[in-house]
Amino acid sequence: MQYNKPTNETILAALSGQFRTFHQTLNKRNVACQHTTPVKTDLPEVGLSFEALDKLISAEVVPNLSASNGGRYWGFVTGGANPVATYADWLVTTFNQNVSKGGDSIASDIELQTLSWLCELFSLPRSFNGIFTTGATAANVLAAFTARQYAGLQQNIDITKSGMAGLDVNIFSATPHASMIKSLGFAGFGQNSWQKIPCNPDTEAMDIHALEAKLVACTARSKIVIASAATVTGTDFDDIAAIATLCEKYHAWLHVDAAFGIFERLVNPVNGKTHGIERADSITLDCHKWLNVPYDCGVFLTQHMDLLAQCCEVSAPYLANPENSLSYMSLGIENSRRFRAFPVWATLLAYGKQGITHNIKANMRQASVLAQWLEQSDKYELLKPCELNVVLFKPNTAVLGLTSAECLAKLNASGQVFLTPGAWQGQAIIRAALSNWATSDEDVQQVISTLNQL
Repeated sequence: MQYNKPTNETILAALSGQFRTFHQTLNKRNVACQHTTPVKTDLPEVGLSFEALDKLISAEVVPNLSASNGGRYWGFVTGGANPVATYADWLVTTFNQNVSKGGDSIASDIELQTLSWLCELFSLPRSFNGIFTTGATAANVLAAFTARQYAGLQQNIDITKSGMAGLDVNIFSATPHASMIKSLGFAGFGQNSWQKIPCNPDTEAMDIHALEAKLVACTARSKIVIASAATVTGTDFDDIAAIATLCEKYHAWLHVDAAFGIFERLVNPVNGKTHGIERADSITLDCHKWLNVPYDCGVFLTQHMDLLAQCCEVSAPYLANPENSLSYMSLGIENSRRFRAFPVWATLLAYGKQGITHNIKANMRQASVLAQWLEQSDKYELLKPCELNVVLFKPNTAVLGLTSAECLAKLNASGQVFLTPGAWQGQAIIRAALSNWATSDEDVQQVISTLNQL
């Protein structure tokens, strides 16, 4: 029996058709698909022809997709796939390189070069290096691993080899991202292991004096501090420079979750909101957010690559590396690794620092326009000045007669925008995050019109 083996020409024609149709209809389709329906087919005994498969995808998959690659998908912190990164991602699949180690492909060298360029882009010292991950969650897992290893070595315990029995450590943070809490659980610390540091009034930023008081009173033999460069709701920045000074004084590991906040470093000089991040022991960032490359693409950076290797390296004869070649399988979670650095490499080359900065400034300006309109509207309440790219608001219940949840549902059901909920100072709110290269000023005006029509 001859199984499916479409020609390259057939595959390229189908791919071109799907790409063209999807992107040409982005502005016409609902931003979020509200009523998805499962594909109506069973597992076939005899496979479909490629042509039938392509028609099935067009008929039953594509209509049930969101327009998350378009300019009005403002939920979470979601970037779109820029054109160059999309092209490069196609090539990633075409080339199908396993970036587990060096010696047989240029892929590992490109990953190393891309990491170096990211450090240059964000004005980080050359002492930083790291690895591409599936996203910020995986990067935060590696952060928890390396911090754990650091704490263990302070107490003469090799945690990777011997486990956590007897480890004495306290973890401090003010407003950690959910993925960081998840990572603490993965690393064996426990999701409830961290101690909350109070925040500065009306912010999610850490109270430095409260942190120092905790560090002074701490009797644990090791200490870990998790700081935020742009919290997920309020986009507040911890005073990283002051925290770094305290961590150095009290011999604590400093991890900074800067998944999208590190991009502020392109708009303001190194003395801006991220001042001091260059002194962190480790950093998380996410390229499929504000760098606008396809999912999935996070980065873990650290100034302690030896500790990262201690956490991840395991020997096996079939995994032996050629002498003097790089082994990424010894620096991350996966042994088999997609060539996910390539879309970042291509994006950095195609747009450069100026082009990337231009997109970030545009999103910040657009978010500011939205915030200014909300502040002047009698239908809504702006809950916090917009300082980066996230706008927090809620409906004026006296005027609209809607709760935040009801208002959010109506807005998303309109098909004109997709927003996500949040909580701010004990209030249920609506959160708009503008981080897509494709968002235009016209998109902002279209959303404002939708808001005004409620």
